[in-house]
Amino acid sequence: MPLNRRLKTAGFTLIEMVTVILILGIIVVGISSFVIFGTRIFVESSAVDQVLSQSRFGIERMTRDIRAAVPNSMRVLTATDGSYQCLELLPISTSTSYLDAPFMPQAATNTLTAIKSIRPINAAQSVLIYPLTNSEIYNPLGTTAKRFTVQSVAEVSNKLTITLTQSVRFTEASPLKRLFVADSPLSYCFVNTASNVDLRLYQNYGYKVSQPAPAAMGNGVLMAQNVTNTLAVNPAVILTPSTLVTNAIVHLQPLFSVNGETFQYQHQVQVMNVP
Repeated sequence: MPLNRRLKTAGFTLIEMVTVILILGIIVVGISSFVIFGTRIFVESSAVDQVLSQSRFGIERMTRDIRAAVPNSMRVLTATDGSYQCLELLPISTSTSYLDAPFMPQAATNTLTAIKSIRPINAAQSVLIYPLTNSEIYNPLGTTAKRFTVQSVAEVSNKLTITLTQSVRFTEASPLKRLFVADSPLSYCFVNTASNVDLRLYQNYGYKVSQPAPAAMGNGVLMAQNVTNTLAVNPAVILTPSTLVTNAIVHLQPLFSVNGETFQYQHQVQVMNVP
């Protein structure tokens, strides 16, 4: 065959090239759509998983602190404009049974004795005996009350001698001789932001007679986001106070939203400790 004949028959025609380009374009569009769809699913599922993880962490942390709270130390404050809702409580550092303590109408003294506790009792902590209302816990200290401050602790043969910062008398004796030791109150607050509601933890702000608002407790630690409760009409926390026959119960019902999907907790937590 002549050389010029072979040169004329080599290569692709324009129609063949256009056809190949169209087929490749269709394939690329199909693959890119599949990749984009898969990426979108991954991003959305990651966002949902993040919100679920945050919400579980926040609820579990609240549950743990509520169950370990000093009896009758919980109180709830909801802003009238729905800008925040706070649950305040006093977590127990340790507890034991007292052997001897000054009670009315006995003479005031600055010492009491107790059985050695599992955890150490330190200076500046508070000791409480038979708290029945939160006002007895958060009110300013006097010489006759149910909460006083530790100055020092001495241990001899599994017996503790607790010296207080002043001579005092406890108002009432505990029927079961329970002695609670605590550091400082803490608050879990659902705070309304520009886009949604954040769950924040506030600590180390001290004892306040009136339950403090978030602005009076500092910045707090972010525990969870994407809460969508309308706090004034659909509160995230409901407190059922204790009675003579039942312990206090905290109803946790925060509503979370992510990517157009919502889920709500319906969690009841009972305060396990009694005075």
